[in-house]
Amino acid sequence: MADELEQSPKDWTESQVSDWLRLIGVKKQYIEKLYEEEVDGNILLELNEDFLKTKIGMKSGPALLIIQKRDELINSKKKSQEKKKTTIGKKNELEQKNNDQKSVQCLPTTSEGPPGQIPEKDQAVVKDRQTADVTSKEDCRPRPFDQEGIDFLYVKHRVLQPESGAFNLISPCHEFKSLALAVALDRTRLQAKFAKEVLKFATGCMNIRSNGTIHFGVMDSKDVAGYVHGEIIGIPVQEKDIYVDALDYIERSFSSGREHVRGCVRPPRFIEVLDLESTEKRYVVEVDIVPSISIVKNKVYKVCLPNFKESSNKVEFEKETILRRVGSKTEPVIDKDISDFYKRVKDRDAQREEAEKNQFLSAPDFCQDLGRKLKMLMTCGKKLIEKDKWFILVTNKFNPDDLCNIEWLLNMRMFCVFDFDPDSKKSGLCSKYLQHHAANMHSLQSYKKSDDMSTTEFTSHLHLFEQTSWIFCNGRADFKGNEPPSDEMTWIKTKMTVLRESVLLICKQILPKGTFQVVFLLTSPVEKPLLHTFNEFFTDMEGHEDIICVCESQKNFQKWQSFAEGLCGTESVNNSSVVGMKMSHINATLQQVQSVKACARKHLPVFVKGTCVLETHEEEKMSSLEILTVDHCDETTEAFIDEEKENIDQQFYHGGRINWLNFWLAEQKYVGEVIERDAYQDVSNCVNDSLKWNPDQTPVNIINIFHHPGSGGSTVARQVLWNNRKGLRCAVVKPSYSAAIVAQHAVELREYEEKDQQTCLPVLLLIEDSDKEYLDDLRNELEVATNTKRILHGTLCFILLSCRRSHNPEKRCKESPLQNVSVTHKLSDQEKRKFAGKRKSLQLGYEADFILTFVLMSEGFDEKYVEQFVEHLLQGIGAMPCFQGIGANVKSVTSLILYVALLNTYVQNSFISQSHCEALLGLAIHLKRFRQHEFERSLGDQARLIFLHLRDDKTYIKSIRIIHPLIAKEILKQLLGNQQTQSSLAMDFLSNNILFEHRFGRDEYRSFLRALFIRRSRISKGDTYDSFFSPLIEHVSEKEKSPDKAIELLKKAFQRFHEDPFFAQQLARLHYTYEKFEEAKFWAETAAKQQPNNSYILDTKGQVYKKWFQAKCKAIENDNVPKTAQNIADAVETALKALECFQESEKAADSTAQCFSNRILKSLFRPESSILLF
Repeated sequence: MADELEQSPKDWTESQVSDWLRLIGVKKQYIEKLYEEEVDGNILLELNEDFLKTKIGMKSGPALLIIQKRDELINSKKKSQEKKKTTIGKKNELEQKNNDQKSVQCLPTTSEGPPGQIPEKDQAVVKDRQTADVTSKEDCRPRPFDQEGIDFLYVKHRVLQPESGAFNLISPCHEFKSLALAVALDRTRLQAKFAKEVLKFATGCMNIRSNGTIHFGVMDSKDVAGYVHGEIIGIPVQEKDIYVDALDYIERSFSSGREHVRGCVRPPRFIEVLDLESTEKRYVVEVDIVPSISIVKNKVYKVCLPNFKESSNKVEFEKETILRRVGSKTEPVIDKDISDFYKRVKDRDAQREEAEKNQFLSAPDFCQDLGRKLKMLMTCGKKLIEKDKWFILVTNKFNPDDLCNIEWLLNMRMFCVFDFDPDSKKSGLCSKYLQHHAANMHSLQSYKKSDDMSTTEFTSHLHLFEQTSWIFCNGRADFKGNEPPSDEMTWIKTKMTVLRESVLLICKQILPKGTFQVVFLLTSPVEKPLLHTFNEFFTDMEGHEDIICVCESQKNFQKWQSFAEGLCGTESVNNSSVVGMKMSHINATLQQVQSVKACARKHLPVFVKGTCVLETHEEEKMSSLEILTVDHCDETTEAFIDEEKENIDQQFYHGGRINWLNFWLAEQKYVGEVIERDAYQDVSNCVNDSLKWNPDQTPVNIINIFHHPGSGGSTVARQVLWNNRKGLRCAVVKPSYSAAIVAQHAVELREYEEKDQQTCLPVLLLIEDSDKEYLDDLRNELEVATNTKRILHGTLCFILLSCRRSHNPEKRCKESPLQNVSVTHKLSDQEKRKFAGKRKSLQLGYEADFILTFVLMSEGFDEKYVEQFVEHLLQGIGAMPCFQGIGANVKSVTSLILYVALLNTYVQNSFISQSHCEALLGLAIHLKRFRQHEFERSLGDQARLIFLHLRDDKTYIKSIRIIHPLIAKEILKQLLGNQQTQSSLAMDFLSNNILFEHRFGRDEYRSFLRALFIRRSRISKGDTYDSFFSPLIEHVSEKEKSPDKAIELLKKAFQRFHEDPFFAQQLARLHYTYEKFEEAKFWAETAAKQQPNNSYILDTKGQVYKKWFQAKCKAIENDNVPKTAQNIADAVETALKALECFQESEKAADSTAQCFSNRILKSLFRPESSILLF
C-alpha cells in the first residue's frame, strides 16, 4: 500500500483514497460513504469541511482531520520533489532503524508513528492542534511508583516530564510509548509488541540496578506535529488480560534467571485517562521495574526479545543481548564493553544496596499544622468565619461514623450542596442535615433556567437563599420518580452538560465572586463526576482562590490531587487542601471559628408563661418570617463579640438599619444603650391596649407607624418587638412573600407547641414598607384563618405592626390617633437631651465623621445644618487622588456618587450593588482575597463617609446607598451646581453600558432605574403628592423647563429597556401634555401594538384623542369658527376615536377584573363636549 500511495494524490483511485483514509484513522463508516460517493484523488484535493459535514454527515472532528491531513500530504509532496525525500519521511526514518521488521500496515515497531495515524477522536481536540506549543499544555506528575491501591488518574493532553535515565537508582527512570497503532493489532501481534518493549526496558533497568516505569499511551516522539513529548493520549483497552498475559514471554525470552525477572517486573497497572472532551474510556498502561538487591545481586541479564515476523507470520526471538539504560534510552552493551560491564557488577550492586538502605533511613514526614491551615482557609485569613459568606458544599458518600461529627456543617450558611451520594436522603448526610435544618430537594435538571425567566424569578422559584438547596447529582434512591444512579461514563454522557449549566448559573448570575466559598469534602473514593465538578467551578470562578478541598484519606486524595494539579499547579493544590484530619477533629476545630455556638437551642414563649424549644428545621419551614426568640442572639460566641461589636455599633450610628445584635449588645452591656424615642412609648401603649381583653376585640389588630425617611421609624418598630419577645411571639415579615403564605406561617407560629389553639399567645408581626392593599390582604387572610379554626370571639390572635414611610406622618397620625403613631425628624425637648448625651458618649469612642447620621438626627435634620454638613463633606471631592494600581479614577468615583445620589433622591429604598460599583470603577479583575478593603480604598475618604454599606437580609449580597435621603438630595444639588443638570446626569446614567449589562444584581438595578423614569409619586405610598409623571421627569420638564429633554430621556429609556411599552405609554402622555398630538398618537399606538389588551395603555390612547378633541374644540372657540357640521366634523371624528378607545379599555378592564366603572362618562362626556357633540 505504501508503494501505491507514493504516486501523486491527484492520480489516486477511489480505493487508494480509502486506503489513505484508513491509514490516518478515519472511521470505517465514513470511508465507505466517501467510496460510495466516488471520491478519488482529484476530488480529494477539492474537498472542504462543509461538504464533509453536510453531504457525508461527518462530525467536525473527522472532517477537520481529513482536511488537515490532506493539506499536510500536499505540502509533503512539494517538499519531497525539492529534497528527493520519500512521501512519509518520519515513517521511513523509523523503518531504516528496523529494516528487518515490517508491521501489517508497513509501520515501524519502535515508534507508534505520527498522530496523524491515531484515531480521529484524538486529532480533533483543538482546532489549531498542529501549532500547539509545549507551554500551552499543563504538566502533570506520574503515578506514585510501585504503590498498591493508589486511586490515580491521568488527564488527556497533559504532559509528563521527559523520559529520564537513572538518577539515584531509587527514583524511577521513565520511558514512553504511544502504542497508538499497535492497539489495533490482533492479540498475538499486540502481545509480542508489548512484551518486547517491556522486557527491553526491564532488562536495561535490572542490569544497571535502577527502578523504572515504562508508560504505554504516552507520546514518545519529539517531532510529531500537534503533540509534544510526554503528552498523555491513552489507549483503548478492551481486554486487560492481553497485557497481563504478555509477560508470559519472560519464560521464553530469558534462558536463565526467569524467576528473578518475574520478581522485578511488576504486573501491568491500568491508569484511567480522563478526557474532558469525550466519554471514550482510555488508559495509560504502566509497568514498574524494581530490581531489589536481594534478587539481582551479582547477576547480569541477557534477553532474547520477541518480534512478530510478517514473512513467517509468527513470533520469532532476536539474538540474546545484554541491555542497559544509557541516559533516556535502552541500548545493547557492545562487544568491546562487555568485559568492563561484568567487572562493574559489584560496584552497581554496592550502589543499589546503599540506595535501598538510605531509602528507609529518610527523615519522617514533617507534620503540618493542619488545624491552623483549616482555620485560615475557612475564615479567609480572619479570626472568624464570615457570617455573611455563603458556602457551597460538594461531597460524596459519608462514612456513618462521620455523620456524628457534622455540627460545623450545621452552623454554616449553606447555599447549596452538590451531593453525589444517591442514598444521602435515606442514610447519608442529607438525612442527618434534615434533622436540624429545612432543605429543598433538587436534581441537576432543576437548575436549568429558561431564557424567558429572570434570575430573580429563578431564585424565587427554587426558594434559593431561603433554605439550603440540596442537589442530588447522581440519582436519588428514595425518589419515587425512579432516578437511579449512573456509572461514570453514563453520567458524563447524560448529566455533564446539566452540571455545567448549573455551576455556570450559580457562579455567573446568582452569587458574585467573593460572596461564597466552595468546599469539596471528599469522604469516599473520588470518581470522575466529582472531578468534572471541580473543573467547572475552577473555570467559572476564574481560579481556585475560593475553592477548598478537605479529605481525611490520603488514598482518596491521590486521584483528586493528580487531576487538580494540572489545573492549579502543585503548590496551589497543596495550599488549598487539608488532608489527613479526622472528621471529629475538623468538627472541633471549625467550631472554634464560627460566630455562633454549635447547635444552640432557641426558645419561644408559651401561653402558660413558660418556654418551648423552637427547632431550627421547623423555624426554616416558616420561611416568610424572621422569628424573634426569647434567647435571640444568645448563641453568639465571645470571639465574635470581641471582633465585631464596635463595627456593628458604628454601622448603626453611621446610618445603617438596626439589627437584633445592636439591641442584644446593649442589653448585655457590651455597648451603650439604644435611645428610645417618644414614639416607642406610644407604640408600646398601643400594643398593651390591644392586649387588654375586650368583648368587641377583633382577632387581628393593626398599629401603623408613619415616619419620615431616615427618622428612625424602623428602629422604633424593632425596639417594640425586641422588648416584647418574652411575652409575645414576635416576627418580621420578609419582603416578596404573598399575604397567603405569610398568613399560613403566622398561624403556624401562633400554634407552635401550644396545646389548645384557643389559648395561644398573640403574634406580633412587623410589616415594613408595604402598601395598604397588602396590609388589608394579610388582615383578611388572617381573619379567614381564625374564623376557619373557630377562634372564640374577642380573642386577639395577631397584631400587625405596619411601619411605613410618609412625608407627612403627623397628618397621617391625626387620621386615626388611636391606631397611628408618627416619627419625624423633629426631636422633642426630652429627645434632644437624650441625643445630646448619647452624642457626647459616642464621640469619645468614634470620630464624628463615622457617626454622621446620628449627628444629623441629633440636629433634627435642620436644612441649614444639612447644607453646611454636605458642603464640608464634599470639600476636595473634585481633587480626589487617583489610586494607582486599582483602576479607580476621579471621574468614575464622582460619577458613582452622583448616580447613587440621583437614585436615592427619587427612588425609595434604592441602592447599587457593590458588584456594579466595582465594575464601574474597573476593580473586578484586580480583587482577590481582600475584596472589601480594596473596594473601600478605591472610593477615597469623602466617598467612604457618604456611602453606607448594606447587606441584603436574604442573599447577603452587598450594596451601597447614601447615608440618608436628605443627604443624597443635597449632594446632588451641590455636586451638580450650575455646570450640569439632572437631565444630563440621568442621560449619562441611562447610557452607562457597564452598569446596565453587569450580571450580578441586574434585576434589582434595572428595576430601580426603571422606577427612576416611570414610577409616579403617590401619597398612599408615603410621598408628598400625587404626580402625573415620575418626579425626575417632572423636575426636568418643570424645574429645568425642558420638556424636550424629558422626552429624550424617555425615548432613551424606551430603547434601553428593549422597547418597553410602558415607556411608550409615558411618552404618549408627555406629548399630549404639551399638545404634541401627532407624536402622542404614534407612541400610544406603539404601546398598544405590544399590549393590545392592557386597559391602562388603551385608556392612555383614549386620553390622547380626548385631549386632542378638547384642543380642537378650544381652537374652534378661540377662532370664532361657526359650529357647522363641516367645521366640527374633524373634532367629532377625534371624539369618536376616543370613545372607541375607552370602550376597548373598559372591555379589557372587565376581562382582567379591573374596576373602571363609569370611566368613559367621567373622562369624555363633560358638559361642554356633550353640547358640542349635540
